[in-house]
Amino acid sequence: MIAKKFNIRQMEKAALFLFLLLPVVAVAQPNQWRGPARDGHFPDKELLETWPKVGPELVLEVTGIGEGFSSVVKHRGVYYVTGKKDTMDLVTAIDPSGEIKWQVPFGRSWIRSYPNTRSTPTLEGDRMYLQSGTGRLVCLDIETAVEIWSVEVDRDFKTEWHNWGVSESPLIVDNLVIVTPSGKRTTMVAFDKENGELVWETEATGGRRSYVSPVLYEFNDMQLILGMTSYDLIAVDPANGEIAWKYPYYLAGDRKDREEGAIMTNTPLFKEDEIFVTTIYYYPSVMLKISEDGKSVTEKWRNTTLDNHHGQVVLVGDNLYGANWMGNSNGKWVCLDWETGEVMWETKWYNKGSIITADEMLYIYEEKRGNVGLLKPDPEKFEPSGSFRITEGEGPHWAHPAIFERELIIRHGDYMFVYDIRK
Repeated sequence: MIAKKFNIRQMEKAALFLFLLLPVVAVAQPNQWRGPARDGHFPDKELLETWPKVGPELVLEVTGIGEGFSSVVKHRGVYYVTGKKDTMDLVTAIDPSGEIKWQVPFGRSWIRSYPNTRSTPTLEGDRMYLQSGTGRLVCLDIETAVEIWSVEVDRDFKTEWHNWGVSESPLIVDNLVIVTPSGKRTTMVAFDKENGELVWETEATGGRRSYVSPVLYEFNDMQLILGMTSYDLIAVDPANGEIAWKYPYYLAGDRKDREEGAIMTNTPLFKEDEIFVTTIYYYPSVMLKISEDGKSVTEKWRNTTLDNHHGQVVLVGDNLYGANWMGNSNGKWVCLDWETGEVMWETKWYNKGSIITADEMLYIYEEKRGNVGLLKPDPEKFEPSGSFRITEGEGPHWAHPAIFERELIIRHGDYMFVYDIRK
């Protein structure tokens, strides 16, 4: 059953948006997991700096999307979200009034440990690219939901799965769609985004499939795709699939001890010639410095306080913000200095969780009870300027929030919530 709530204000906003959209629909604007650069930054401006006691205005509530931990993406005024029903992963398109435009299956779900859908769609122009929990890569037409092409990536490229299947969201770089199956045949593969034909595959670098979505690293005239296996950070030349360098994040002596615990979930962050990587279980976060020719990296510093689970980290100004791991259902919020790795503060706020940023504000969503907080990024103090709680839906609050068109969008299980955060 699909249920929804909406109000007159939301309908007026939707009508105005669709009217303004008409002259520009031909311009392709990719929308994807954790914002345009996959770094947790969303470009929206003129957002609230404080919230009322009950939180910002809820303008839309939709259920019937299937169970999942993936985020919502809004593209051309329509919300897109994946979810699991029975043994299939589905993707749902929801119009601005909350009506379901279409809902279609796109592949087999991961049905073992924590089986809910985790891959977020990547949208560009009139197409959507997404992966099922067992590694089926699909391109759909966003208006008709017709499948344009598909590839059984994990089957065809002999993926070595970890315990929780596929969480990766596909990356678009120019004419390529890139994913990271990881195994004995290859580590990363690229397909032509128009027809799904294989363009290149890298050599196998070792390690199993991680849960990390790759990101395009750009600095000066350098372009590299940063991806991860269960052990290593790799940099790939998008022009030909050649491995530029491999950094052994899990050192050789740690690999056997952490065979089942070598869990990579966080997309690397970068600023100019430096790259930040973090994972859980008290394993050190690392700041790397890339060489001028882009063919190697060296360690700049390590830090054992910010060992992020899967809520990711954001860089605002000269500081990193995120949550650490003190147990699978416990953790504190942390601020680190980007340059030195110094801990600026470490504080308890309900529990660990996910974090994004927009308009010089941080949005945090703790995973145990669903508290959502708003605060200024400040290396001197942690001081929320508003909070509320998500009470509908089931399971952990693991889906990362998103911000599109000055709306805060949160998914919990079978529910999607949209909040107006305009000033």
